[in-house]
Amino acid sequence: MRETPAGPLVYAGLVVISALVLLPLGWTVLASLTPEAQIARFPPRVLPEDITFEHYREIRRQLPLARQFLNTLIFAGGVTLLSLLFDSMAAYALARLDFPGKRVVFGLVLALLMIPPQVTLVPLYEIMSGLDWINTYHGLILPRAASAFGIFFLRQFFLTIPRDLDDAARIDGASHLRIYARIVVPISAPAVLTLGLFHFMYNWNDLLWPLVFTTDPSMHTLPAGLALFMGKHVVQYGLLMAGAVLTLLPVVLAFVLVQRRFVEGIATTGIR
Repeated sequence: MRETPAGPLVYAGLVVISALVLLPLGWTVLASLTPEAQIARFPPRVLPEDITFEHYREIRRQLPLARQFLNTLIFAGGVTLLSLLFDSMAAYALARLDFPGKRVVFGLVLALLMIPPQVTLVPLYEIMSGLDWINTYHGLILPRAASAFGIFFLRQFFLTIPRDLDDAARIDGASHLRIYARIVVPISAPAVLTLGLFHFMYNWNDLLWPLVFTTDPSMHTLPAGLALFMGKHVVQYGLLMAGAVLTLLPVVLAFVLVQRRFVEGIATTGIR
């Protein structure tokens, strides 16, 4: 008996899963265009009766939107650039060099992956406060200038690169720094871009870190600024949804720009 092809069932399942994943995003966009009185009513409606852009205008009046957008870009971009530099250098050392205590160092990196970042908030705040780095860009960026996940991620990719390339470069007189900069990193472009996207998305959307280390509204990032619309008794859903849409757009653009490299990096990063 000839088996029925599973293709249509697979596509139907993917459509259903995609719809479930995109449902919150669709509701967010629709809620940002819905009058406040219609958002939380019961029974809820899928489509709004009226369309309004008042939430977008109001959020510009209540928040220094341009300033907070710039703060978020500097914070997320600065952390991403520094993390890619330091993560890749540490990963190169763990993947391509032989030195005493290498396994111990890698074990410590893995141990750091198991520590919740919330545990370090209080001691980090004490350090930043003692250095008078609260409400500063360097106070936001430098404590996140390296990532245990990034080191582990790039190390796994660097291990897949043949060591014959290193040997050939050393015969030509290349130093480890030259091998790192001219051979290993260019070959690892998909993994580096993938990690960069991870770092940028995580820090762009991060709420807790900027909320703790910035007390001046002019230094808030977009997620920290939007938190002001969530009061103890009243939540301004329309303004929150409008802000969420504006916050989401740069992340979507970044993903679209590196989508091909992102998929390639995920597919070719092995665990060894």
